[in-house]
This record gives sequence, C-alpha cells and structure tokens, in this order.
Amino acid sequence: MTKESLLEGQVLLIDKPLTWSSFQAVNKLKYALKRHYDLPKKFKIGHAGTLDPLATGLLIICTGKFTKRITEIQAQAKEYTGTITVGATTPSYDLETEVDATFPTEHITEDLIQETIKQFLGEIDQKPPVFSAIKKDGKRLYEHARAGEEVEIKARKTTIHEFEITRIALPEIDFRIKCSKGTYIRSIAYDFGLALQSGGHLTALRRTKIGDYSVENSVTPEVFEKNMLNEI
Repeated sequence: MTKESLLEGQVLLIDKPLTWSSFQAVNKLKYALKRHYDLPKKFKIGHAGTLDPLATGLLIICTGKFTKRITEIQAQAKEYTGTITVGATTPSYDLETEVDATFPTEHITEDLIQETIKQFLGEIDQKPPVFSAIKKDGKRLYEHARAGEEVEIKARKTTIHEFEITRIALPEIDFRIKCSKGTYIRSIAYDFGLALQSGGHLTALRRTKIGDYSVENSVTPEVFEKNMLNEI
C-alpha cells in the first residue's frame, strides 16, 4: 500500500471481531492509515455492509475512489454461518436481550428441521427485527424498542439462495445460508423457530462471503495494522 494507492482506491478485507461495531472497525483502520500514510483530513473510507456487534466475519472496507463501489458490493449475495438456539425467543432475536419466552422442543426432529428449511428457500417475505437500525417516523427501530414503543413493521421481500443445516445438537442448530442483500439472519432464526412450532433466536453469526470476497482472505484490524507497520 502507498498513499497514492489508498487515495486511488483499495478494497480491504477485515475479519470483524466479536463485540466490535462496524463503525469501530472502520475508524480503527481510518486513523491508522491517516497516521502512517499522511493522508488528507477528507480521506474517504467506508464499509460495504454492516455487521452487528454480536456477529464476526467479513467486513469489506473501501478507500479513496473505491468508496463509489460500496453500493455495488453491498448488492452482492452474502453467505453466513451461525447457530440458532430453539426453545426460546428474545425481543432482539439474538443475545442482545434476555430470553422473554420459552417453548417445547421435544417434538423437533432432524426430519422436521430438514422439511422446515424448504419454507425458507427462494423469495420470502421477512419482517426486520424491531431491534434494527431501520428508520420509522424519523427514529431507528431500536430506539422505539428501547423506549417501549410499539411500531408496525412492514414485511420486505428477500431471497434465500441456499440454506443448509450443518449440525444438530438440540437446542442448537448450526447452519450455512446464502442470501440476498437486506436479509436479516436474526429474523430467519426467529421465523425458523416459529415454523418448528417452538421458538428460536440467533446465538452465533459469522459472515463468510460477500460475492466473490471471502473471509478466508481477511485479517483482523490488529493484524492489519501490524502488517501495515511491517510494510512501512
């Protein structure tokens, strides 16, 4: 990397750590790059698709003129692996909030799980989680939720290209999913629990691919900065 190449445009593949926000990861790189390459104050940098703090994995960061490619990259199919825990739900559909209801799981079999997957393949209607950053009446949905306000959330069309179960150890169900832009895996976990006539919430999530970009070629923010210093 050089100052010129960063300004001209780079695509950086970062493995976002658990509990970090996407904003934190971008800022970590932004300040490291500006400090070590003497970049201008208006140096452009941004990510191509948010990952929740409780998710890990591929975060694509674009610099310079390549920030114009962010919309194009965001539109590509994404792949995730993770764990759905059945028998309980949470308001946020993941571990951000406490369990609010429990359900039986004795009737859940591997056959039922494999049969239920079929309901989620192709184009589906999905309601985003109430704990999400989508705006409603000028406020983020999670702001309404934390204030105890009920809001009507409209379903959106999304496409599930592939949905594979990789491990069953009830109450945990591991999966791999390939989906279109705008898919909420937390909502998949919640809806999957309902479809099993139980409950479900997301307890682990890792983004492994965006289009042809793979997490296998990414590094953590700390390793990125270490490699950058070695290069310099």
